Amino acid sequence: MHRVIISGIGVEIPEPSITNEELVDSFNAWVEMENVRRQASGEALLQKSDSAFIVHASGVQTRHVIEREGILDPTRMAPRFPARPDDALSLEAEFGIASARKALDHAGLEPPDVDLVICSASHHQRPYPAIAIEMQQAMGTRGAGFDMGLGCSSAAAALHIAVNLVRAGAHRRVLVTTPEIITGHLNFRDRQTHFIFGDASVSMVVEGLAQGDKRPGRFEVLDTRTWTQMSNNIRTNLGYYTRTAQDDPYMINLEGNLIKQVGNKVFKEVTVAGHKFIVEFLAEHGLTPQAIRRFWLHQANARMNAMILKLSFGHEVDHDRAPMVLERLGNTAGAGAVVALSENHADMNAGDYGLLCAFGAGYSIGGALLRML
Repeated sequence: MHRVIISGIGVEIPEPSITNEELVDSFNAWVEMENVRRQASGEALLQKSDSAFIVHASGVQTRHVIEREGILDPTRMAPRFPARPDDALSLEAEFGIASARKALDHAGLEPPDVDLVICSASHHQRPYPAIAIEMQQAMGTRGAGFDMGLGCSSAAAALHIAVNLVRAGAHRRVLVTTPEIITGHLNFRDRQTHFIFGDASVSMVVEGLAQGDKRPGRFEVLDTRTWTQMSNNIRTNLGYYTRTAQDDPYMINLEGNLIKQVGNKVFKEVTVAGHKFIVEFLAEHGLTPQAIRRFWLHQANARMNAMILKLSFGHEVDHDRAPMVLERLGNTAGAGAVVALSENHADMNAGDYGLLCAFGAGYSIGGALLRML
């Protein structure tokens, strides 16, 4: 059984951003137009949104996106991603490669040093060929590649697989990449979800630690864990059977098929499950939350993270112990916890423990117990 480290981390954040105020202005302009139609037809009128509601509900102030103009256009309310020919690099592969190259540079490696690529994200651009295989070809990595996903736990779940493949000797170096282009799947006309998400891409290089190799400043992965429990409270129904339920299978109705969630139930149930997962996972290693120098939690909801940690510690925990990037990036699904890790580890000392933990649709939870070398 090999010791395993995360030797490189890469993060790619799109430059365009959208503030709460900009998003609210667009949403409310659409509501005004839609309510004219609804009033004429006798339908229930829609409620407008406001920035104070968004901050209270999520803690998000702004989010970065790949394309903002289409999102903010009240007559469209979706990003514009021009179609590319089949022989051109896809948008998701391009986004994944942007963070993957940074991770390889951080690890001091070249693409041929990698013998497996795992592209794990909450949403994929297409089912096949796998985005990971496209990245493999474009970058020049060896071996193989495959796609997978586990909602907002996608990066943690892929890390779980990568660590155990390397530990077992099946692969030498695995590149885990999580290119989250959530805005392409988000219903910007849904008051409960339109403000939550942003786009981000993260990558990690997982490899064995050779005997006598110190690798200071890198994290050894002591253990990983996943947990799932079926819930419809976070769900998207858009898929390749969607058209078969339509009267005209060549005109897809997106109503009810894009991301939806029952926010209050998610908050309560994931808070309880997240707390239980963290405490039990650490206890398996003879550790308590107090022994962990830093927690890099899923960046979905500031109040939920605070409650999970309060239940785990028995008191409130500050942002030094559990840093947040949610306020400026929004919920970047599987990428969020890794962004928090990338930006908040340089001050840790050799021997310090850290816990990467993400939770989301499924329900699903993924965790990795790390120790600074």
